[in-house]
Amino acid sequence: MEWPDAELRLATLAATLQLLGDLGLDDETLAATIVYELDSLGEAAAVNGPATRSAGLQLLIDGQIAAEKVWALHAARGAHTSAEGLRRLLLAIVRDLRVVFILLARQLARLRAADRLDEAQRRALATITTDIHAPLANRLGIWQLKWELEDLAFRLSQPETYKRIAKLLDERRVDRETYIATALAQLRAVLAEAGITADVAGRPKHIYSIWKKMQRKDGDFGALYDIRAVRLLVRDVPACYAALGVVHSLWPYVPGEFDDYIARPKGNHYQSLHTAVVGPEGKTLEVQIRTHDMHAHAELGVAAHWRYKEGGGGDASFERKVAWMRQLLDAKDEGDDDSALLAGLRTDLHEDRVYLLTPRGEVMDLPRGATVLDFAYHVHTDVGHRCRGAKVNGRIVPLTFQPASGDRIEILTAKEKAPRRDWLSTQHGFLTTHRAIEKVRTWFKRVDLAANLSAGRAILDKELKRLALSNVELDSLPPRFHHNQLDDFLVALALGDISASQVARALHEMVAPPKPVAAPALRPPKSGTKDALTIDGVGNLLTQLARCCQPLPGDAVMGFITRGRGVSVHRADCVSLARLRVRDPSRVIEVEWGNRREQAYEIDVLVKGYDRKWLHKDITNVIASANAHLLAVNTRVDPVSGLATMNFALRVTDYGQLSSLLGKLAAVPNVIEARRLA
Repeated sequence: MEWPDAELRLATLAATLQLLGDLGLDDETLAATIVYELDSLGEAAAVNGPATRSAGLQLLIDGQIAAEKVWALHAARGAHTSAEGLRRLLLAIVRDLRVVFILLARQLARLRAADRLDEAQRRALATITTDIHAPLANRLGIWQLKWELEDLAFRLSQPETYKRIAKLLDERRVDRETYIATALAQLRAVLAEAGITADVAGRPKHIYSIWKKMQRKDGDFGALYDIRAVRLLVRDVPACYAALGVVHSLWPYVPGEFDDYIARPKGNHYQSLHTAVVGPEGKTLEVQIRTHDMHAHAELGVAAHWRYKEGGGGDASFERKVAWMRQLLDAKDEGDDDSALLAGLRTDLHEDRVYLLTPRGEVMDLPRGATVLDFAYHVHTDVGHRCRGAKVNGRIVPLTFQPASGDRIEILTAKEKAPRRDWLSTQHGFLTTHRAIEKVRTWFKRVDLAANLSAGRAILDKELKRLALSNVELDSLPPRFHHNQLDDFLVALALGDISASQVARALHEMVAPPKPVAAPALRPPKSGTKDALTIDGVGNLLTQLARCCQPLPGDAVMGFITRGRGVSVHRADCVSLARLRVRDPSRVIEVEWGNRREQAYEIDVLVKGYDRKWLHKDITNVIASANAHLLAVNTRVDPVSGLATMNFALRVTDYGQLSSLLGKLAAVPNVIEARRLA
């Protein structure tokens, strides 16, 4: 909601800064709070624009601006947009946790000044506080803000109920304070007798929590145990349990009203002992027992552990708090019990997720790195099967696009379900989540056996063709993938259980050099050789890779002794080598690849595709990202058909890198073929 006028905004700014100071936030946080408000009023940018601000300051300002997206979604939300989803989205788009403290403090300052708003504005302020701010303060454990946020929002949303409970509290205030004073005197005496040092005081009870407990227990005001309450602060954990024993020996406890949050902390790491006893005059009394450190955490939560070092690294314990807090916000609703929250934290503590919006404003979360196609399958299996494209924030993107938190995604679908087999290929990058991959696999498992065999054969043939391999013994492939029959191997390849890059590696290992027609006496290569190529019977001889066939590690190779240029290494099936062998067979020698993997090899790659703007740039970007070196390129475009033919001279390390690169090149829009030239 819009804050009405500049004067009121400046007044709430001062109150916000006071609250942040009480929380112990650093000067950069206070500065970001001021600059954001002045920017909103159009008074800061002229003297302190983004270009002159530090990175940390700008990050805090950007976080406050990003939060406006959540406020807008909340104002316009329908039945499909949950408050929990918006809380999770807010945390995901905020890159610095200090922004959350700013938002909570600012909201509390606005609530305190809400009397100057009209009725509709007050109710809107109360609603967003109840839905977003108070639950965040609760889960962060910032109790001193949480209680007041809840009470003031309750006063705005249900003023009559608030006044009734406040009146009941006020009417009995003198009796309650007299009773608490009597109980405290008795408690201090027995604690001193037991040798336990403790700070003992009455505990204030907040109106919203009283109303919630009345609703939960379906009781009246007088039946609540914790209207009368005291708190004990002791030195350490053993003293907590010792004090509990003293309390229970002094007054009988109420069965079913004891909670040990020290042994089993709440989801926000709150720790304390809670018990209800029958105190003086037979009246119920709630007693809380905790250490001073536990009390600091209960009052300030994560803010109690804030340590900001200008120009230095962050506090490691604080970073763990941030990781814990991010995962905690994955809880399904405010009613989840503590054991369920903790179980979720233990099993999925370090998962990093993105929070995305459907066109209807519903928030969905996926692992970071998920694609828009993953999102389609997350929405519904049929949506994924029918997906043909996607828009992110109104802009058409490829199915491999990885959205960021806060992006709104619209899936473009066809009438017919028709997932593609290349979606299963990890090197193409269409799918990253196990759930989506399994759904596509399940689809193709329903296709008949003949179609799977045909598809697997096509994938294998395509891999052999683009790697320019021939004379491969295919029956040797299945055992390498724990299959007995070639047909089983082909079905697994079609279903994506085996990837094309895995096949490339297996082919790399399988290819063995044939025996020469007339080989000289052979000697095993020396162990531990450092050379990329080992020449049988000869040491320290100059070698060079033949340009006619450009062999790669894994290719079957033979050597030909040249005049003055050492040994020229050819692929075993090279046509030029065959002519040389007929002419002078005595100069053909056996060579094999050595142990040196880091050496690079030059190869030629052919790429064909329909010409478009930035096609060449997109292809060279793929080559660079694959860590291949581009040596030369020759491009021709047919002016009639628009077909572009590109020959790239590249330097790669082995088949694995080449196979992965060819797969990525084939996935570039408008590319119809990418293969190695024989």
